[in-house]
Amino acid sequence: MAMRGEFSSRIGFILAAAGSAVGLGNIWGFPTQVASNGGAAFVLVYLLLAFVLAYPVLMAELIIGRANRSNMVDALGKISNSVLGRATGIWGCVTVSMILAFYAIVGGWMLAYFADAGVSMVGATSVSDWLMGFSVPRNMIFCGIFLTLTSLIVLGGVRAGIEKWSVRLMPTLVIIILMLIVYVSFQPGAVEGWSAYLVPDFSRVLEPDLLISAMGQAFFSMSLGVGTMLVYGSYVSKEENLPSIGASVALVDIGVAIIAGMLIIPSMYVALHNGVEIFSPDGALIEGDKLIFTVLPALFDSIGSVGLFVSFAFFALMVIAAVTSSISMLEVPVAYMVESRGIARQKAVWLMTAIIFCCSTIIIFNFEALFGLVIAATTQWSQPLLGLVLCIFAGWVWRRDAILQELKSGSPDAENGMFWKIWPWYVRFVCPVVIAIMFARTVL
Repeated sequence: MAMRGEFSSRIGFILAAAGSAVGLGNIWGFPTQVASNGGAAFVLVYLLLAFVLAYPVLMAELIIGRANRSNMVDALGKISNSVLGRATGIWGCVTVSMILAFYAIVGGWMLAYFADAGVSMVGATSVSDWLMGFSVPRNMIFCGIFLTLTSLIVLGGVRAGIEKWSVRLMPTLVIIILMLIVYVSFQPGAVEGWSAYLVPDFSRVLEPDLLISAMGQAFFSMSLGVGTMLVYGSYVSKEENLPSIGASVALVDIGVAIIAGMLIIPSMYVALHNGVEIFSPDGALIEGDKLIFTVLPALFDSIGSVGLFVSFAFFALMVIAAVTSSISMLEVPVAYMVESRGIARQKAVWLMTAIIFCCSTIIIFNFEALFGLVIAATTQWSQPLLGLVLCIFAGWVWRRDAILQELKSGSPDAENGMFWKIWPWYVRFVCPVVIAIMFARTVL
C-alpha cells in the first residue's frame, strides 16, 4: 500500500482546514445573520457557541482521524469494531458528495460572475449577457469548470495539491477582503453599515431565535459532521498538539467570518445609499443568493467604471472561498476509494468528479424541484445527525484510554491539561444534547 500523505507544516494544515471551513456561508450567511440579530451581540454569542459547541466536535473529528490514519469509513469502522461504524462513514461520504453537487453549481455561478466582470472590462456585451443569463448550458459549463478546478488540486494529493494551494489561496482571500473593506469604508453610507454590524443590542442576547441561529452558524461554518476535518486530521503529524492546532483552525474560521461581515454589511448600506433595495418586503436584510447576485452587483453597477474592478475582486474572493471548501469535500470520498477500494488516486478523483457532475446535472435540469431539497436534506438533516453520531462515537463508543494515548503523542502532558479534564465528558453529554436541540428546532 502506498504511503499516506501528510501535511508538511502546522501552518499548511491550519490554512487547509480553515479553507475547508471558510466557504460561501461565512461570506454571505454570517454577516446578514449578525446585522439581523442584534449586531455585535450576535457576534459574542456566536464566538461563545463556536468554542462550546463547534470546537469540541471539530476535536472529535481531528482525534478520530489522526488516531486511525484513515478515511472516514475505515476510521469509524476501527473505533466501533462494527459494520455500523463503516455504514456511518459511507453515509458521510454520500452526504458530502451531495453537498458538493449543489455547491459546485453555486461555485459555477461565482465563476460566471467573475468572468463577466472580466469581459465587461473589454466591453463584450453579448458575452456578458450570456454569462448573466440563468440558462442550463451556462450552469452546466461553469459547474463543470468549477469541478475540474477542484479535481486538479485534489489530484496533487495532500502536500502537492491541497496544502500547496491552501497556503496560496487563503492569504489571497484575506488580502482581497481587507482591500475591499478599505475601499467600501470610504463610500457614502458605509458608516450606517458599520453601526448595524458592530453596535450590540444586548436585549436580544437570550432570544431563542438568536441562540439557534448562532448555534447553527457555529456548527455549519466549520464544515463539521461530514468527514472533511476527520480526513484532514488523518494527514496531521503525530508530533502536533491537536487541541492547540484545532483552536487555531477555529480562530481562523471565526476571524474570516467576522472580517467578511466588515465587508458585506457596509457594502449593503453603501448600496442602499446608492438607491439599491437591501431589505426584503418583511423588513429583513436580504441575504444568501439574492445578496450576492442581486444587491452587490447592483452596487458595483452604481459606482461607475471602478465598479468593474471591485466586482472582479469580489467574485475572485467568492471563487477562492468556494474552491478551498470544495477540495476538502472531494477529498473525503476520494480518500475512501484510494484506501478502502484500492483505486489509484488519479482514477478515483476523476471517477468521483464524474459522479458528482452527473448529480449536479440532474439538479440543474430539475432546478426548482431539487436544488432546495438537496440543500435541506444535506445541511439541515444529514449534517447535524452525522455530527450527533460522531459525538456518540467519540464520547461513548471509542475507549477513553485510546483517545488519551492519541493526545499524548503530540502532548505528553495531555492528561493533566484543561482540555482532557473537560472535553471527554463534554463531548459525551453536552454536545449531543445541544445538537439534538438544534436539529429539532431546525426541522420542526
